[in-house]
Amino acid sequence: MVEGKKVFNFSAGPCVLPKEVLRRAQAELLDWHGTGLSVMEMSHRGKAFCEIAETAKSNLRKLLAIPDDYTIFFFQGGASQQFSAICQNLLGDEAGSANYLTTGTWSEAAIAEAKKYCETNEIANNKGLKYSNIAPHSEWNIK
Repeated sequence: MVEGKKVFNFSAGPCVLPKEVLRRAQAELLDWHGTGLSVMEMSHRGKAFCEIAETAKSNLRKLLAIPDDYTIFFFQGGASQQFSAICQNLLGDEAGSANYLTTGTWSEAAIAEAKKYCETNEIANNKGLKYSNIAPHSEWNIK
């Protein structure tokens, strides 16, 4: 708290959570539902953690109306881990190429990672405009 006010985080990563959620997490931190372990201490293959994961998948499926013929995966790592995962999943085993629109430091990082897996084509770059604008679609160099 800053001067009695709640601090709000609008940056990438964790967000502001309701106090009741934080209090419940605090209460369950040392002992998840009578297991004697916190979630952070459990085996990811153990019964308790598998139940947590399955409940999360079920809730996500309901919340987002995800059909049963779609598989839900949970991966460790942050958003930047997806830079390589996207290339590997969309291009598969073929080297191929991918088009990228550079709009800031995150897309620059994505391109750098993609170069490890495929040929990259930067269709437009707005760095000269300090990332304040995107080139019109008609100017994009799509290959």
